[in-house]
Amino acid sequence: MKCYREGYPRPQLVRDNWKDLCGVWLFAFDDKNAGEAAGWYNKIPEPRTIRVPFSYETKASGIGEEERHDIVWYQRTVVLDGEELADSRTVLHFEGCDYKMTLWVNGRRIGHHTGGYTRASFDITEAVTAGDNLITVRALDSASCEQPRGKQRFTKESRSCWYVQTTGIWKPVWLEHTAKEYIREVKIVPDLDSRSVRFELEVQMTQEVQAAAWQARVDITFGEDRVASCETAVLDGRVVLTASLEYDTNPWNVHTWSPEAPFLYDVVLTLQSGGRTADTAGTYFGLRKVSTGHGRVLLNDRPIYQKLILDQGYWEDSGLTAPSEAALKEDIEKILGMGYNGVRLHQKIEDERFLCWCDRLGLIVWSEMPSAFFFDDNEVSNFTGQWLEAVRQNYNHPSILVWVPFNESWGLNGIGGNPCPGHLTQAIYHLTKAIDPMRPVVVNDGWEHTVSDIITLHDYASDKEVLQRNVGDLARAMGGETYMWHDAFAKGFVYEGQPFMVSEYGGIAFDNHSDGWGYGNKVKDETAFIARFGELTKALTEIPHICGYCYTQFTDVQQEINGLLDGGHQFKIEARKINGIVNM
Repeated sequence: MKCYREGYPRPQLVRDNWKDLCGVWLFAFDDKNAGEAAGWYNKIPEPRTIRVPFSYETKASGIGEEERHDIVWYQRTVVLDGEELADSRTVLHFEGCDYKMTLWVNGRRIGHHTGGYTRASFDITEAVTAGDNLITVRALDSASCEQPRGKQRFTKESRSCWYVQTTGIWKPVWLEHTAKEYIREVKIVPDLDSRSVRFELEVQMTQEVQAAAWQARVDITFGEDRVASCETAVLDGRVVLTASLEYDTNPWNVHTWSPEAPFLYDVVLTLQSGGRTADTAGTYFGLRKVSTGHGRVLLNDRPIYQKLILDQGYWEDSGLTAPSEAALKEDIEKILGMGYNGVRLHQKIEDERFLCWCDRLGLIVWSEMPSAFFFDDNEVSNFTGQWLEAVRQNYNHPSILVWVPFNESWGLNGIGGNPCPGHLTQAIYHLTKAIDPMRPVVVNDGWEHTVSDIITLHDYASDKEVLQRNVGDLARAMGGETYMWHDAFAKGFVYEGQPFMVSEYGGIAFDNHSDGWGYGNKVKDETAFIARFGELTKALTEIPHICGYCYTQFTDVQQEINGLLDGGHQFKIEARKINGIVNM
């Protein structure tokens, strides 16, 4: 089977029998919160239409109203084939619905999910029948700063770097039919040192077959080569298999993933019993090792200089939602064409198809959690659960080299002197490491670090000499002096030799006579832009203790006009000119 399928919303676990549910749905605002009591899950009164997966605030949705409506409803009829339903399970997936969603199928309440950025999956087998089936979603959002919201505004108007909110469904919706017993989840753990890979499978089993003899099988290929096959018994719905990747005597036949050579292994997972195959799913992995040492980030035991660009993942007409998978791929190709080898996905858990293309095309990803903005017990609970969901969901993507749970102390009010936010950052660091001990974690990107594998600072100085003075003296930058707005470390923490990167700089905007903004004075023309961009980039690359940087930013976003591309993702400056500076 194909281990990659264009358009498939979950590229890390691919099956043949699925249905895309994006398109036209019925839709309604519920400003009086009357819908549930009135039974809107059976029929929405006087609905309008919306184009899913675009939020109602965007033009692409067909509505384009930016005013806040905290409760919205969606409804559509899905026709299911009786033969497909026979002896199978039906699972409905929402890749992203912001912020709290409740699902009904044929008037039956199925379940609930909280968190706007991660996948919600519901087994709807017992509620569906052959023929027409009514799917209804109620989504509840708010302006609460206790929930992870990222760059979505929490005031009536947009300001600074906070933009129009995103409410309800904003990522793909799709349905799949599986066997009654199927592989629900797979965690793939590559080990470069032993040239092997471990698979941890979670298998959905029905009660009546728990005692039966079930086997899980893994078949690994690289191109046309068969690399390894292994199988083992399923015990209590869990399976662990380890396979060697040394499939002949040629040592060069073990292929590692890197930006220069993003080699991927294809995998077919099979669930069998008594010679009968119940479930088959395709996936893939990259063999790579991420570590730190001697003040450097290492990929496959070699230092890698990370040239990142900050990407907020917004489009003019569709907000946080990409217009298409092709648009996601095109963005990656443009970033690579400008000479960057990585992207810092800022304040967003992106569509998983973007990560898939980063895996395939060789673009490093820093995966960053959208921030909450008010520290209290509710924020601690909300953030922790949703961050761990995101890490588990995207763990298998080899392009993700760094996890970034917090940014610039957002949602960590008073971390400089208050011990409680600092304890949260340390807890999140160690919880992340409990799931993923390999990848570095930047626990509070920009400043006021506690425990962190990479130390990062943000500096928007417009002058080369000022920038070099700020970050060129390592002892000064890491010491107790006030750095820009905040110190490099929270109280009680000190520099311990970690790799050091400037993970935000630049932010240069053209003077287009609008109210839009950038960092520092706007430049009047391309010549002035190239001069400042070149000087600032060179200033960082000349400093030996800096092992990478991240330029702000990839595209304009609404009122923030400091992108190398405009809001329509068109170049302001030719890519070759940017590339010439990035790779000077």
